[in-house]
Amino acid sequence: MNKTIIFLLLLSLVGCSNFTNKGEGLNSASSDLKLDVKKFTLSNGLRLLVVENPQLPIYSYYTFFDVGGRYETNGTTGATHFLEHMMFKGAKKYGPHKFDTFIESNGGSTNAYTSFDSTVYYENLPSHTLETMIDMEADRLQYVLLEPKAFEKERAVVLEERKYRYENSPKGQLFLAMMQSVFKGTPYGGSVIGDEADVKNLKIPEMRKFFDQFYTPDNAVVVIVGDVDADKVYEMVKDKYGHIKPSKDLKEFKKQMDSEERYTHRARYKRDVKLYGQSPSPMFSVAYKGKKIGEETSYVLDILSSILGDGSSAYFHQKYVKNKRPLLSSISVANYTLRHNGVFFLTGELLKRTNLNKFKHRLLKDIRRSCNEAITERTVQKTKNQYLVQYYSELQTNSGVASFIGLRENFYNDYSFYNKELEIYQSITAEQVKKVCHDIFDKNEYIFLSVWDKNPKGNK
Repeated sequence: MNKTIIFLLLLSLVGCSNFTNKGEGLNSASSDLKLDVKKFTLSNGLRLLVVENPQLPIYSYYTFFDVGGRYETNGTTGATHFLEHMMFKGAKKYGPHKFDTFIESNGGSTNAYTSFDSTVYYENLPSHTLETMIDMEADRLQYVLLEPKAFEKERAVVLEERKYRYENSPKGQLFLAMMQSVFKGTPYGGSVIGDEADVKNLKIPEMRKFFDQFYTPDNAVVVIVGDVDADKVYEMVKDKYGHIKPSKDLKEFKKQMDSEERYTHRARYKRDVKLYGQSPSPMFSVAYKGKKIGEETSYVLDILSSILGDGSSAYFHQKYVKNKRPLLSSISVANYTLRHNGVFFLTGELLKRTNLNKFKHRLLKDIRRSCNEAITERTVQKTKNQYLVQYYSELQTNSGVASFIGLRENFYNDYSFYNKELEIYQSITAEQVKKVCHDIFDKNEYIFLSVWDKNPKGNK
């Protein structure tokens, strides 16, 4: 989870009858933020979260699985993402095309996403469809169809998606190379879509094994928000999901796969990575060691990333883009936090007249200087205020609420973890941000990556 998720999902329940907040700013928000979430746990381990919001006759339905690219091994990279595609291709009771047809015919929408740490499915529908939707989701949790013809068709779709996102996208090339460099030798050192060779060679039995191992009720969180009755929802979910057997050895497997040593940074720093790509102007990233999600320092890095590179008033945007003599067409800064590790990085694109090597040396010096020049009481408070605005304005929907509480339940086993998050953000001072800034930059342990059509063609 990165700062975009942390903050754009930092709750906006304005318009939801179960939201109360008597505070008037970020400094008073945490203790007064109340979410009326009803949580149920079935005997097979399935967790169910329900928020009743009767304002409109609609609901959002999210299913979170604690499985992502980090659980793949050599030869099966991309299996999680590929399986996500196949989950829309039919199951035992509701065969091919039934899932999408039902949702579309009722004016609803559905989608999904896969990350290194999670796989998430979601629907938005009128309330009268809920019982059928629960039945459909329970059906595909147990009996997803992996029909050969559909499997091969979807393989082609996934391979095309990989080309679009990486091989044919300079930005994608840059991001993938950064992940491979920073997280070399760890489960995060690749792409969620998977290596091309693995996607081409993945077999149905391998995917079936993957499905059976991770798509179990005790590895899932179901979240339903909208015009529903929580107790009735529980009864329906219990009826449709309650008989599904939990996993056998998943807990022990995850313990081994999530051992700290598998995620330790092994990267070599203070070096350049030059990529050949179809970019007429050089694009670059500068990557530093980050922190995993939930560590207090990671929240400070969120504040730092926004001060340095979030929006037109940010430090580096003013320095390189809005300057009287601009050097860049764009620049941004991100703190990408994952369950077991993280990366802090700057990325941007040079204007045609800017020399890449000269700019690199200037940037590295300016990065270290930024700790004293960019961070003040004013910029820290301004950033907190911006988060508060995003907090209320971005997620005024059932879907936003469902995503918000589901992410926290999935990552922290506690949907109300937002209380601790808000307390942490509230307490962050300018001195803390400066210290963390010096800690990350003063060692000068960076990886500088560039993609450009003037870089050597042998580099990819």
